[in-house]
Amino acid sequence: MSRPRSGLGADWWRHGVLYQIYPRSFQDSNGDGIGDLPGITARLDHLNGKADSLGIDGIWLSPFYPSPMADFGYDVADYCDVDPRFGTLTDFDELLGSAHERGIRVIVDLVPNHTSDQHPWFLEARASRDNPKRDWYVWADPRADGSPPNGWRSAFPRVGRAWTLDQRTGQYYLHSFTREQPDLNWWNPGVRMAFEEILRFWLDRGVDGFRIDVAHRTVKPRSLRGHRPIENIPGVLDRMPPADEPELHALLRSWRQLLDEYDERMAVGEVFLFDPVKFVSFYGAGEDELHLAFNFAFLRAPWAAEAFRNVVATFERLLPQGAWPDYTLSNHDNPRAISRYALADDPERARRRARLAALMLLTLRGTPFLYYGEEIGMTDGPIPPERVVDVAGRDPERTPMQWDASRGAGFTTGDPWLPISREARTVNVEAQRSDPDSMLGLYRRLIAYRRASPALFGGGYRPIAGLPSDCFGYVREAETGAVAALLNFGDRPVRVRRDRLEGALGFRGGFVLSTDPGRGGPSSAGSFELEPDEGLLIENGGQPEAEDPLR
Repeated sequence: MSRPRSGLGADWWRHGVLYQIYPRSFQDSNGDGIGDLPGITARLDHLNGKADSLGIDGIWLSPFYPSPMADFGYDVADYCDVDPRFGTLTDFDELLGSAHERGIRVIVDLVPNHTSDQHPWFLEARASRDNPKRDWYVWADPRADGSPPNGWRSAFPRVGRAWTLDQRTGQYYLHSFTREQPDLNWWNPGVRMAFEEILRFWLDRGVDGFRIDVAHRTVKPRSLRGHRPIENIPGVLDRMPPADEPELHALLRSWRQLLDEYDERMAVGEVFLFDPVKFVSFYGAGEDELHLAFNFAFLRAPWAAEAFRNVVATFERLLPQGAWPDYTLSNHDNPRAISRYALADDPERARRRARLAALMLLTLRGTPFLYYGEEIGMTDGPIPPERVVDVAGRDPERTPMQWDASRGAGFTTGDPWLPISREARTVNVEAQRSDPDSMLGLYRRLIAYRRASPALFGGGYRPIAGLPSDCFGYVREAETGAVAALLNFGDRPVRVRRDRLEGALGFRGGFVLSTDPGRGGPSSAGSFELEPDEGLLIENGGQPEAEDPLR
């Protein structure tokens, strides 16, 4: 079992920068147009291990398990193997060892809500009503008129109802997502024992933790009646299958106890809840359920200082003692932030917004998760109708990584599984590698500064009051120093008086960097001035007009 060479220690998940890799789209090693595990291994030097690396500390791998690919790997047919399209278990071990040699932790996706309908468990379960595996899934008799047992809906609108009738046995089975993804019955002790074995299989192999898919809905109520649709997402009525919350939290506590038997392991949950009180409950008492939970209220916030300020303030106020925040703005299920916040008539301003978002993400108190390609400013790729493959329209944010300007963008020598974006000719790693003013250059500098700054590494968070309404500002403080971030989300320049800022900070602010690579000087004598969609990083001491020390 390999273990990572890293100076971050047991709390690496608090202090590190993590990076999500969608294996199908990161790097193809054999020319079949699909990314794979050997391809990821070949690209690890981009992430860490060399002087010009990005400098991240961990990777989250989306599913690479054997799967019919009805939901591109989230329909798992075997939790303890690798799909041949991605490689072998030996390839995984080599990836894990190579990552650990570079100080990169590896977390893998755990998909406990459902399996593939081709999983051996479900093939047995649907064979007959009295099969020993029958109760491993959620089955129900039709109503008197033959309709499904209730009105629960799939998460995917195109799928419709969350129930499909199994003609052979005359019962409906539950599926929160596609018909090929039957939901497991977590009241069955056999299911629980099987997943404990799955967790230990990967932990014993050396993985550093898990991202838990659909962590907020895994355990369904024993009774299939009485669910009232709620407004989970603001403005959207949620008719998905609900969770039995007490039993769900008990399950997460049991998994936390299992993880704690191993050194330096963690779990981060996909908790797609917008009620902040319910959301933070998945941390338990702070140290007995999830280590981290993805904050989707932050990911889906509109481009406004007040929106981000309020989400962070709520998170900071409600988190239990000892718990740690985390933040992300993009993933495989949501349009990339640079595309969500884009302005159709001003692509250059979209780039400025992406740079401002990078500064915010990498300076807030909490663990930042980056999505592959975010570090070069990749946008959602255009998908012609004949190339659409995803049931939920998520293809644009999953287009192949853009490594260079070649025909295959350095991703493949074959025909890519999704089209490579035309922007790859100019937006790619190779074009930005030696340019300190590029998006990649900004990410490298921010990550390097974050690692070197005690305040950003693990310091506290304090918002700065009295700023212009379009400006979000905060201080990160440690015993050995403090750093302030000023972020202008508005479409007009703002001026922050130096004396007011320094009175709030308790120190004389010195310029570190701006998100605007063309800025000649950060401020006038009496104020810090920010252009639209510009962010400044300021630290205690130093000279107001000092050059960026990381350039």
